[in-house]
Order: sequence, then C-alpha cells, then structure tokens
Amino acid sequence: MVFANKLSLACGLAAAVLAGGASAEGKISIAQQFGIGYLILDVVRDQQLIEKHGKEQGVDIEVDWNSISGATAMNEALLAGALDVVSAGVPPMLTVWDRTKGRQNVKAIASLGSMPNYLLSNNPDVKTLKDFTDKDRIAVPAAGVGFQSRTLQLETAKLYGDKEFKKFDNISVSIPHPDATSALIAGGSEISAHFSSPPFQYQALENPKVHKVLSSYDILGGPATFNVLYTTQKFHDDNPKTYKAFYDALVEAAQIVKADKVAAAKTYIRVEKSTLSEAFVEKIVKDPEIDFTVVPQRTFIYAERLHELGVLKNKAQSWKDYFFEEAHGGEGS
Repeated sequence: MVFANKLSLACGLAAAVLAGGASAEGKISIAQQFGIGYLILDVVRDQQLIEKHGKEQGVDIEVDWNSISGATAMNEALLAGALDVVSAGVPPMLTVWDRTKGRQNVKAIASLGSMPNYLLSNNPDVKTLKDFTDKDRIAVPAAGVGFQSRTLQLETAKLYGDKEFKKFDNISVSIPHPDATSALIAGGSEISAHFSSPPFQYQALENPKVHKVLSSYDILGGPATFNVLYTTQKFHDDNPKTYKAFYDALVEAAQIVKADKVAAAKTYIRVEKSTLSEAFVEKIVKDPEIDFTVVPQRTFIYAERLHELGVLKNKAQSWKDYFFEEAHGGEGS
C-alpha cells in the first residue's frame, strides 16, 4: 500500500510553516489511513473526481494525496496547516471539533461509510472483554484516543462504570493495522489482541487461531459510521469551489461503489497496491454489514457519551453541530 506522496509528519509540518499555511482555492491536500474504510477516497482518486467536479466549478484543482497512520498525527497535521483534509474515526474528529470550537472550528465533511470493527484475539482464554488481563496487549492505531480505543471505552464504561472507562488503555499499544494484523496472525509476540478494521479483520480471521471477541456494531447498537473526513472552517469558507468539488466527488464515488462493487474491489487493489485477492476484497465490499455512504450514522452516540465521560467539554445538540452544512441534507444521525 504505497501512495505517490507519502507524508512524513515532520516534513509536512515544516512544509506548512514554510508555505505559510493552508492551500489556496484550486488546491487541496488530503490524507487517508489504511484499509477498505477509505474505498470512497480510492475511487475519488482513481477516477480523478475532484478534478472533474472542479472543472464543473470552473476551477483546475491540484490534488495532493497523502498517507498517515493514526488519528493523532492526522489532527496535528491538520491544525499545523500541513493538510487541508484529514480522515479518521468519529471520536478523533469529535475531539478536535471540541478543542477547536471558537478557534479553527474543525468540523466533519462527510462519512466514508458504515462498517464494523472487530476486536480480535489469538488468546483462546479471551472469550469476552472481561477475560482480558494485564498480560494481554491490544493493538490499536492510536491508543487511548483513536476510534477503536474510544469505542472500547464506551463498552468498558457500560461494563465497569463511567469512572473505569479507561480501564483497558493500560494494555493498549499504538500499532498500524497492517503490522498489528501480521503480529496477531504470527503469534509469539506481546500482541494478543487487535481492535481491527476491514480488510485486516477478515484477513486475520482466516487464521484458525484468531477469533472475534466483539464488534463495534454490538457496542453502538447497529450500523455506524467508521471514518469521516474533516477540515477547518477556514478551508471550508475560503475555498467554496474546491470544497464543493470535493464533496460532490465523494457523493459520486459512493454511488459508483454501490453501482458496481466488483469494479470497486478492483479499484481498491489497484490504488492501494494491495496483495489481497480480488475475490477476497470483493467479498468484503459486498458484505451486508458494510455500507459505503457519505451519510453519517450513529455518530451522535459518541458525541453524547464522550461528553458524559468528560472527554468532550462541549455538548453537541445534534450531529449537525459538528458536520458542515453541505452534509445536513441526508438522514444523518
């Protein structure tokens, strides 16, 4: 999975300082993480949909694609001006929305789809969350703050009470999904669990020693948005044509995926330079649990509970408080 322009965070931050901040109208820098949760972006990139919709707006848009693992690095790069648009799970987006409210005013642009994330283990003694001990180590992309950690915290609070919601942070370690998957399958390391995501969780489950402990859908009560795209108020307001072209590109990409999932699977393999078989990826894209949609689902559960747990200082009244208005037309939640 190699992108044409892999962003080193340090280099990106330095470049932002030298360049003097955000891109001008007609330019957009975007970062995504790893996995099939970013298929909509893969289609946007492969078919040059931002450029297409930019021309409809009368603007030639220069698109800079980057790859970063982990929400913390994403948020730092966005706030430093190294990137215009970043992607991560709903909780990391809410964290930066909360911290920038009244300043940079970061908000979400769109959902990248609803899909379950599985908590996996290669420890046969771990059947439920309560079976984990201090000897276990749970791999997540961003320990304590990422989508997987925050989702785990919601379930932990439900089982052990709100004061204990960080109980499993002590045995969580930050490892990118590809590396965590390899470690879980190989065994023999300190990594005995991985709160994974598609396609990695399905890849790991092909190993008979790996089993599912819990699904994020179990925790959230049904289908829910996994990743979102987000940006600052400044980029949104200063670049109306570029922003509209980007949003329209996302909507079209979601339609393309739904219309031809076989072709979408091939796009994922081609863009991500994945070594997974077409049949395997196609099976994931066709999974009835997965919905590639730009409409947010069950995001307000995080906003509500994370505020109650003290993670978020600001209380959102609805999901529309932390999504830009272009997304408000759908039946979001």
